[in-house]
Amino acid sequence: MAKKQIGVVPLWDEEKNSLWMLPNYLDAIRESGGIPVILPLHVPPEDAAQVLAGCDGLLMTGGHDISPALYGQEKKQTCGALCEARDKLEQALYRCAVERDMGVLGICRGIQMVNVLEGGTLYQDLPTEHPSGVEHHGKPPYDQVIHWVNLRPAFRELLGTERLGVNSYHHQAIRELGENLEILAQAEDGVVEAVRRRNSRFIWAVQWHPEFSFWTDDSSRRLFRAFVDHC
Repeated sequence: MAKKQIGVVPLWDEEKNSLWMLPNYLDAIRESGGIPVILPLHVPPEDAAQVLAGCDGLLMTGGHDISPALYGQEKKQTCGALCEARDKLEQALYRCAVERDMGVLGICRGIQMVNVLEGGTLYQDLPTEHPSGVEHHGKPPYDQVIHWVNLRPAFRELLGTERLGVNSYHHQAIRELGENLEILAQAEDGVVEAVRRRNSRFIWAVQWHPEFSFWTDDSSRRLFRAFVDHC
């Protein structure tokens, strides 16, 4: 049986004016039985379907903050650097993936983009807009547990636990939940940590970083295997 080919959204480095990629994303896909393929950044929306034509799934990676204009807000000073090309690329790729009912996994920025594209909004900066005692912006090593999340039934079934310790490295998060989305996990301060799209084969997204904890955490491996298997 041919292996599943997974398109991976590229990362962008402004200083070097270049694409780049964390090997963890690629390793996790490969070790889960898939073949990772890094996609181009500058893709006209009308070409998105052709870009994904050879792919069985889509991995939406972490990275820049999402433009608040996409969810009807002005950019605040606390919002970080943006990448317009990535915003445009992911809009086109995600809509194509939904139409084709492809498997999609969103990580960190990925869950935020899924939420925005489903009509939701974001906290532009958690420390100032949703202060709490839960640390969401961890420090190296990035595979260590930073806080705990409570899982809803669908996620409990997949991971075999009701409460999960996760690594975490973000300052934005879901504020208003997008249409068609169902919450799968929340932090103890109420921040949404995982979602899935209703009536789709497998469009799941998490706020933490299972690619960093893939080698040390069985739950991370289960999530990536489920993603690749559903593609």
